[in-house]
Amino acid sequence: MPRIASRILGLLLLTPGECSIDQMAERLSVSRASISVDARRLEECGVVERITRNGDRRDYYRIAPDHYSRTLERRLKVMGRLIAVLDEGRQMQIESREVRDRLDEAVEALRFVVEATTQELERWHAEREARNAAREKAREERSGEERSGTNASGAAADECGPLIR
Repeated sequence: MPRIASRILGLLLLTPGECSIDQMAERLSVSRASISVDARRLEECGVVERITRNGDRRDYYRIAPDHYSRTLERRLKVMGRLIAVLDEGRQMQIESREVRDRLDEAVEALRFVVEATTQELERWHAEREARNAAREKAREERSGEERSGTNASGAAADECGPLIR
């Protein structure tokens, strides 16, 4: 990843919400043109997304939701295409045993990585959904406690601040 793109990624990871090209250029002390080029590169990779605001002609960028999964899924597609190309090569009449073995090993390794990564990505999605559901349930419970003025034990909430668990 180019240096400016890495710096943009770091800035957006540490910034709540979104940043305009002007804001990023100022914070990173980089030209607007460099920010624009590398922000679009990150957008094409699915790492960031461009946002517009009504009445504002500027583009804003923020970290794309689920960008880790998107990045892995893109790489899996690239590996799938490489496997297809290598499979075509394996169909050719290659006299060298060394070359045939090399192609076989590459295809086996890539298929292994694709299968393992796909399984782990599915597991990650399932675990993330379970965590998000648990967080949402906890939020709803806290919200209900705040409305009723009691905590989980049924005691009245302290007027001086939020409930501490």
